Amino acid sequence: MTFQVKVPEVGESITEVTIGQWLKKDGDFVESDEVICEIESEKATLEITAEKSGSLKILKQEDETVPVGAVIAEIDTKVQGSKHDVSKNEEKAEPSESLAFEETKEEEIPEIKKAKISPVAAKILEEAGVAADEIKGSVTEGRITKSDALKAVAAHKKAELPAQPSQSVTEEKRIPVEKKKEDVVQPATKRQPAQRTERRERISTLRRTIAKHLVAAKNQTAMLTTFNEIDMGAVIEARTRYKQIFQEKYGVKLGFMSFFVKACSVALREFPVVNAAIDGDEIVYHDYCDISIAVSTPRGLVVPVIFNADLMNLAEIEREVARLAEKARDNKLTMDEMTGGTFSVTNGGVFGSLLSTPIINVPQSAVLGMHKIQQRPVAVNGEVVIRPMMYVALSYDHRLVDGKESVSFLVRVKELLEDPLRMLLEV
Repeated sequence: MTFQVKVPEVGESITEVTIGQWLKKDGDFVESDEVICEIESEKATLEITAEKSGSLKILKQEDETVPVGAVIAEIDTKVQGSKHDVSKNEEKAEPSESLAFEETKEEEIPEIKKAKISPVAAKILEEAGVAADEIKGSVTEGRITKSDALKAVAAHKKAELPAQPSQSVTEEKRIPVEKKKEDVVQPATKRQPAQRTERRERISTLRRTIAKHLVAAKNQTAMLTTFNEIDMGAVIEARTRYKQIFQEKYGVKLGFMSFFVKACSVALREFPVVNAAIDGDEIVYHDYCDISIAVSTPRGLVVPVIFNADLMNLAEIEREVARLAEKARDNKLTMDEMTGGTFSVTNGGVFGSLLSTPIINVPQSAVLGMHKIQQRPVAVNGEVVIRPMMYVALSYDHRLVDGKESVSFLVRVKELLEDPLRMLLEV
């Protein structure tokens, strides 16, 4: 019996996907529930698993664009066996030789196979010739993700680059001082030709979608940005004082993102127009706060959503942030986790950005940009003091949000973060 592997439904309005990478070769035996390939949609990269065991026949190649529902492979379920089966020649071997082979094979099994590693990461490390047992996973229980593998490969390639000291300088230093200039034979310097190479890569479906949305945000909205700065001293003090107790009680670290998400949720309740969206000739007001958080991955920027953030406390927000960030790095986000959102928060400060103008995540009407915390001199009660300051930026659609609402919203966020007790007391 032949079982057809089809492209599943990956989300509303998505009609086609691109075959990303086949993790199995044509003719390989695959087990049921084993990951066989990746597909790229407009919003995420998804893994396709084999629903039956059997011999794989690949029908669509990598980088090929296919419609949703298309048959990309077939599995011949009549073929029985396992990927661990020995060949016919090995079956005919003498018992003693077979036993010796099995013992040697068992001894040669490296610890890498016992390590927890995603199939995609294993494929990347195998192609680059990097041992997985030398890598420490960045997620729960030390699991090696695709992001870990890419970093390890990059570090491996960098370590292989040979040092090229200047030959002419080295030779000149060896010339005795007492020799005359005319007696010295200068070595011929061989100048290495500059490597002017270039390469081309196909733009991924995710990157094309990101580009399309960014251009739409610039062309279809009247985007304007207002700025302010926040004294982060109170938040830093709270984190320093309670981070150990917080982690022991809730099992997650207390970060800055939860404070910002909570402050934005409170401010969005007070300024509902910032949480609204334009739909044709109507304004859609949301009586809930689904806050999107920007997460950078090797494949591009993704924006998973924290649903009902206004109903969560700091611990619940931190757990959700950590969960979504881990799934984003492993390309495990579902379409439901990235669909929706009424407001966005992005943190360029983790990369060292001091100031920027974030782009609206349409059809939302506003996005808050966090930045690097920097010690700066500021005036406090008529005196110049050094305080940990952060610039914040609110980009908003001026068609819907007026300057008064945007500035008042940002000032409210500033007040809540400079005095976090306000969020607890709701004042």
